[in-house]
Amino acid sequence: MGKYTKEDIFRLVEEEDVEFIRLQFTDMFGVLKNVAITSSQLEKALSNKCMFDGSSVEGFVRIEESDMYLYPDLDTFAIFPWRPQQGKVARLICDVYTPDGNPFEGDPRWILKKVVNEAKQMGYTFEVGPECEFFLFHTDDNGLPTTLTHEKAGYFDLGPTDLGENVRRDMVLTLEDMGFEIEASHHEVAPAQHEIDFKYDEAIKTADNIMTFKLTVKTIAKRHGLYATFMPKPKFGINGSGMHVNMSLATQDGKNIFADENGKLGLSEDAYHFIAGLLKHAKGMAVITNPLVNSYKRLVPGYEAPVYIAWSATNRSPLIRIPASRGNGTRVELRNPDPAANPYLVLATCLAAGLDGIKNKLEVPESIDRNIFEMTDEEIKEAGVDTLPENLYDAVECLKKDEFICGVLGDHVVEKYTEAKIKEWNEYKVQVQQWELDEYLYKF
Repeated sequence: MGKYTKEDIFRLVEEEDVEFIRLQFTDMFGVLKNVAITSSQLEKALSNKCMFDGSSVEGFVRIEESDMYLYPDLDTFAIFPWRPQQGKVARLICDVYTPDGNPFEGDPRWILKKVVNEAKQMGYTFEVGPECEFFLFHTDDNGLPTTLTHEKAGYFDLGPTDLGENVRRDMVLTLEDMGFEIEASHHEVAPAQHEIDFKYDEAIKTADNIMTFKLTVKTIAKRHGLYATFMPKPKFGINGSGMHVNMSLATQDGKNIFADENGKLGLSEDAYHFIAGLLKHAKGMAVITNPLVNSYKRLVPGYEAPVYIAWSATNRSPLIRIPASRGNGTRVELRNPDPAANPYLVLATCLAAGLDGIKNKLEVPESIDRNIFEMTDEEIKEAGVDTLPENLYDAVECLKKDEFICGVLGDHVVEKYTEAKIKEWNEYKVQVQQWELDEYLYKF
């Protein structure tokens, strides 16, 4: 049973004096899009008759087949607390359909729904809790973002050292007004870096929540004269921003299948198989979990971000960590995704990789329970530990080699996505960077 019916939406719009409804969807690159309608067009929208030009959205369709339809998910109805209280603005998150009434194969939300349904057929619910980090920077005289900050605070610091404390407070209160359950907020390791954690939920709702979270954080930051960026590595020499993904599988009656009090480390065999699936496909998923040229500036030794494809229950240097909580709180934490990634595709590939491990009973390698960054190259080689791709181009090549992950994403997304990412890489490759000028200009 859904939370809302069509009649509920009509009633809420009238009672709350909602004048505009934003029909939102996410493109394959994780960018939120929308078309705004007035309340007079709500009947049309809720009857799935709102159309848009798919050829104008990068990676969607060609101009000859451009008509696409938005099917609102009624349970995602929410009113924006930051908009006027008279003539309010609400939103509905939509699925994208083709004119013949079929889900559009390039819609990331549909791709996640497919894998979630596969898990459901196996008797599982996929529950996810993300940890989204971001930076707050000053804007220039034109309101454009800079990488400047007056702040010098570090991990868990508080005001007045933490200059973002009041901004975070407003973000948390606004998110709660949007229906989020906020578990914690704090200053992160780098100056001007912050984290707000919200309660885990089933996968589709969590992916929706990540997109809403990013919009809300950016909106409230702007109200404070700041710019919130989810760019993975905006500044050299400090930590980048990650989006650690905490995952578990539950049975239909709510039992966490990763927990086994009699198992080694309190983990079940299915938990180990799930971890093995993630490790097997980590390289193929990398261009999804880390989708930008800039993502690979974060994935370097020395800044807490994972580089090595390994797992551990005792330290944070490998790709996968098992947090200490056991019982129903038992979960697997994947540490390489960054907040620029498309959450629908990240969760779809994570779930599919884990299910591949469970279905095929993949064997997990030995855990690496020491700081991998302090191990020698020879020790890492002896342990059989592989590394994530070093750049965007290598990540695209790894995806192409992973037939399983390509199958999860589908031909349309693989073709359009890799084409765009190779173009991005080629544009980056020919740029002359400031480092090159500083290093070479005076020498030669």
